[in-house]
Amino acid sequence: MALAEQAKRVAAEFEFDADGVNKAVKEFMREMDEGLQREGTELSQIPTYVTAVPNGTEKGLYMSVDLGGTNFRVCSVRLHGNTTFSLTQSKVAIPRELMVAKTSKELFSFLAKQIEAFLKTHHEDHYAGHLRRRQTGDAIKEEEIFSLGFTFSFPVNQVGINKGMLMRWTKGFDIPDAVGKDVCALLQAEIDALHLPVRVAALVNDTVGTLMARSYQSPGKTGTLLGAIFGTGTNGAYVEKLNKVAKLIKNKDAGAYDKSTGEMVVNTEWGSFDNSLRTLPNTSYDIELDAKSVNPGIQMFEKRVSGMFLGEILRLALVTLLEDPNVPLFRDENSGTNDIHSTTQIHEGSPLFRQWGIDTSFLSICASDNSPGYKQIRQTLDRDYMISAVSAEDAEAVKEIAGAIAKRAARLSAVAIAAIVIDSGRLEKTPGAAATTEKKADVNPPRGDVESSGRGDVAEEDVIDIGADGSLVEFYPNFEDYIREALREIPEIGEAGEKRVRIGIAKDGSGVGAALIALVAGRVVDDAA
Repeated sequence: MALAEQAKRVAAEFEFDADGVNKAVKEFMREMDEGLQREGTELSQIPTYVTAVPNGTEKGLYMSVDLGGTNFRVCSVRLHGNTTFSLTQSKVAIPRELMVAKTSKELFSFLAKQIEAFLKTHHEDHYAGHLRRRQTGDAIKEEEIFSLGFTFSFPVNQVGINKGMLMRWTKGFDIPDAVGKDVCALLQAEIDALHLPVRVAALVNDTVGTLMARSYQSPGKTGTLLGAIFGTGTNGAYVEKLNKVAKLIKNKDAGAYDKSTGEMVVNTEWGSFDNSLRTLPNTSYDIELDAKSVNPGIQMFEKRVSGMFLGEILRLALVTLLEDPNVPLFRDENSGTNDIHSTTQIHEGSPLFRQWGIDTSFLSICASDNSPGYKQIRQTLDRDYMISAVSAEDAEAVKEIAGAIAKRAARLSAVAIAAIVIDSGRLEKTPGAAATTEKKADVNPPRGDVESSGRGDVAEEDVIDIGADGSLVEFYPNFEDYIREALREIPEIGEAGEKRVRIGIAKDGSGVGAALIALVAGRVVDDAA
């Protein structure tokens, strides 16, 4: 069988048809409801205690920090009161030894010291004034205390706006001592030890920050329904009706929250959707990737959607082809051998034979290369993956398989988006009808300075706004087009509903979004007091 036919055969294994999409949407909605009822479900559906959205008129100076993975970012955000803001930030890499420290104190002490350095560098007067008051015994003024939003992108059981217990580490962190502890309290203790004028006001998941940042900056009056991340990882947070969050209402230990809005942002933790594989597509490559991962059997949705894994799926598919002596991929006809490791085209030490050896950015290169003979793909395989003399047929085969993997990821992404859009009931509002309570009314004045992919033929009040962030949705060619194609195949949405869905890039959710949540949290604390 010719190489092109073999590549098409492998690509076909990644097809996720309309029937599969619709079955998965129904399963997602079932798991959404299940997760709102009780703990220990596949979709965690974590109440965030965030019940309000800023309206763009607030003023003030707020802080946010972001522990999202291998870097720690410290920001200050000045809100100007006219929907605009100024952002100052610094970033530092987390030393590897602190990611696997023996005690949580080692890591959180390091984080607090970065906050101290940031204050000294960017807010010297503020910091020095606070220090002076402490030394002279003067009362500390409330306005001198920074409210800080803490973006902590690891699974936590949140029991208050600024209280959450670490459930487990991910992304290469492993500090057993911290599991089960309140991460806000751990950070606050180290901030207090340095006598910094900072109060950890809110615990923020990065998807919640994405939702808030998008809602703050989005054009028009319609509140954003969903904040979604499609990048190294994937997750989503959405606005849910408060009376549906049954497990929070029944929880006697729940922290204070504002009930007046009738809504609460819920963090789905959708990376774990359908861990039991009732509806998720499953190939031999998915099975091998999962078996060799650090967390077999969990995060099964994420392992098919996020950038951390797509390159590895491609690598496993290519290696499987190479192991078949009848497939002429990367083969020198004169080599006289069928040993994939000794072929003269693939050099010793090629990342192709190393777990995680192919970066997901390579899939974007494959998708965007339409040059004669796929010159860019061939050059990248030579330069980055030590495969020389790549033929146009080789490159075309790689492009075919890479495209199928990415398209499946996008169609799976559409499952999560569709389930939340349908479940929200916002599609049931007749287009062009008078505004309902789901409309943000005068919360955000109309503004047209934000990049958006909304459809111009849809009235603003009929738009269902979604904020998205992450390298896949921002940089992978056609990712949104593939999502929209799948949305149209869902009867409850169809072409008319798909046109009402506006997907806009939400920048800096972990910075601006976290600061906005700190602002909202301050109101909740004040009201509770």
